[in-house]
Amino acid sequence: MRKRFLALVASFLLLVGFASVAADLSIATTAPDGTTEQVPTTLSRPDGPGPFPAIVLMHDCSGLGPASSGAPGRWAKELVQRGYVVVLPDSFTTRGHAGGICTVPPKQRRGDLSFERRARDAYAALAWLRAQAYVDPKRVGLMGGSHGGATTLAAILAPAGDAESRRGGFAAAVALYPRCQPFNRRQSGTRPLAPLFILIGEKDDWTPAEPCRRLAETAQAARQPVTIKIYPGAHHSFDSPNPVRYVGARVNPSVSGGYGATTGGDPAAWADSIREVEAFFGRYL
Repeated sequence: MRKRFLALVASFLLLVGFASVAADLSIATTAPDGTTEQVPTTLSRPDGPGPFPAIVLMHDCSGLGPASSGAPGRWAKELVQRGYVVVLPDSFTTRGHAGGICTVPPKQRRGDLSFERRARDAYAALAWLRAQAYVDPKRVGLMGGSHGGATTLAAILAPAGDAESRRGGFAAAVALYPRCQPFNRRQSGTRPLAPLFILIGEKDDWTPAEPCRRLAETAQAARQPVTIKIYPGAHHSFDSPNPVRYVGARVNPSVSGGYGATTGGDPAAWADSIREVEAFFGRYL
């Protein structure tokens, strides 16, 4: 009976596949001044030879160290289970902020941690993925939450002068609760380089939904492939397993005084976002 049980388990695992993880990768990225930096990167992939579609996943302001929100890891697990290779670049550790930057005032941040700088990390990860035999180079998407969501916008909403150099890059992108205000201000003359899907909570007081709604509305009026879904009653980090709470130390340009933000999970929004992301990437990747 025991042998039969083990045989059934082995057969099941062969059917669903394993997720292979390598946490010791390092991807070379180029700084604006032309110097080369190494970015630690985690790779997660389905078992088998592929070629698989892939996702570059950009973390939020909490980074990937002990203070991480955990959201990138949760999404990586969901995506790998659905047949995607996932690479997760660590944009903060080697730049002096292993603990993240959520409570670090901009003037105290070491190095360039801007959305635009991190977009270079995303494109470096894209180039690395395309060189792997188990990845389909035409089916690579980009995804990020919060700071990583705004990084996703920076990578996809390219100014006219940069559009040609980035064309043929990511096939689709998902931005979770990104800061949209900077991109509203400069939206004239920009266009998405790939279909873009924004998911955000109605009650988000850190990266408010309204600027993202306006961004999507303006893009749609210009017949550009930008869509949005706003979750009623949901806060920032609706994909978190943690309860809703307010932290006064968080740097928040969206409020008077510049500090204080609310985060916390919304089980219904989290479950729906998984379905929406799966459908969106399934359509384009």
